[in-house]
Amino acid sequence: MKKRLPIVLLVGLLFSCGAGKQPNNRDTPINGAIQICVDESFQPVIAEQLKVHHAAYPNTNIRVTYQSEAACLKALQDDSTRMVVVARGLTENEATAYQKNLSFKPLYGILAYDAIAVIIHRDRKDSLFTLQQLTDILNGSNPVPAVMDGMRATSTVRFLKDSLLKGGDFGKNVVGALSSKDVIKNVMNHPDAIGFVGMSWVGDVYDKEQRAYQKKIALARIECTQCEEKGIYAKPSQATITYGQYPLSRPLYYILKENWAGVGTGLMNFMSLERGQLIFRRAFLAPAKMDFKVRSGKIKEQ
Repeated sequence: MKKRLPIVLLVGLLFSCGAGKQPNNRDTPINGAIQICVDESFQPVIAEQLKVHHAAYPNTNIRVTYQSEAACLKALQDDSTRMVVVARGLTENEATAYQKNLSFKPLYGILAYDAIAVIIHRDRKDSLFTLQQLTDILNGSNPVPAVMDGMRATSTVRFLKDSLLKGGDFGKNVVGALSSKDVIKNVMNHPDAIGFVGMSWVGDVYDKEQRAYQKKIALARIECTQCEEKGIYAKPSQATITYGQYPLSRPLYYILKENWAGVGTGLMNFMSLERGQLIFRRAFLAPAKMDFKVRSGKIKEQ
């Protein structure tokens, strides 16, 4: 009973905050089917979450599509999609719009902390970058070939445009691949290129496919802007994310459009509690719900 107590408490919050008439044939946290949408840059770790969740709760059927962040947020507006996993929460205007249309505000919160990894070919000699050097590459001042998971609408594109380009445009040297896997393959086949992907795709040393990638690519080290000592460069890792040493870290959010205790609530609880948090930890992300203190890493104005 003790292990189920956190779920009961969260379910109680949903009942107290929810509004509107509940359907008679509603699903429960351990029985039923729903559709969710997940930011493609988080696909490897969320696929593992769903694999373990389905094994633990075989009467649930969580159908998932992996799309760009913008596509997932758009899908959340449809009745068919009840939950999304993306790299940001709702804005105040978005939450108010849902309140108006649904008579309740979706729940959202941080599950873990991820990072945008800068990947380079294993044979590349220069593996250290300052934020200004990355900015110059992205805006085209330094025409190094750069590849990312699409040219618009992805969380990677949004993060880099907001944090490094300050809303500016990418240079002509920056191209978009069809997926994170295609970014990796592009860098593997072009020694002079650099790529930008979610750490979930390249940071797991236990994953057979990722170990194969790591024979041909490497993680670049990025200047630590929060370190007291100058000249410190950090790779994306659980430790450098947790202590704010890697500047391209970002949160991994759930947004749940459910005002009763259904399958979405069950999945949210699963990822928030011990087993789900350990899956994030094993994937070398920084869990947000376990006893970790994540320090904010700020990107200084150039």
